Amino acid sequence: MALAAELARRGVRVMTMKHGHHAADVDHPGSDSWRHFREGRAERVLLATPGQRVLFERVADEYDPAALARRYLGEADVVLAEGFHRAPVPKIEVFRPSVAPEPMYPTGSPEASWWVAIVTDDLDFQADCRVVHFQDTMWLQLLATITLERAQVLEP
Repeated sequence: MALAAELARRGVRVMTMKHGHHAADVDHPGSDSWRHFREGRAERVLLATPGQRVLFERVADEYDPAALARRYLGEADVVLAEGFHRAPVPKIEVFRPSVAPEPMYPTGSPEASWWVAIVTDDLDFQADCRVVHFQDTMWLQLLATITLERAQVLEP
């Protein structure tokens, strides 16, 4: 989340979202809020604690990060979304050969145009989009500037 921190340092109002493949486990069985949502079958439960709020909501699966950003994060200047690999939105990929043998970047595919940049520690890696190396001086500042230039504008 270094990118979010750098954008916030620049005075940008940043919000983030994460696509999960399984249900989030942020509430505990037997607690009041757990019972509100599970036993009470409430459509929404807002858990308000000092300095934090969590919204539990019953919804059909929605994979569209732009629609989710409009609905829940509309006050942001920039929304960073982790996951959502199939969504047609600007992408920055972190590629480390020690973690995965190949990047997700689809060389030669029309979807390759969705990639804004690839950040990597592989000094030999090349792509048709911008390649930023962790070893580069000021890589995070460059990535923040690229993000602001290529951000997708969401109309209400």
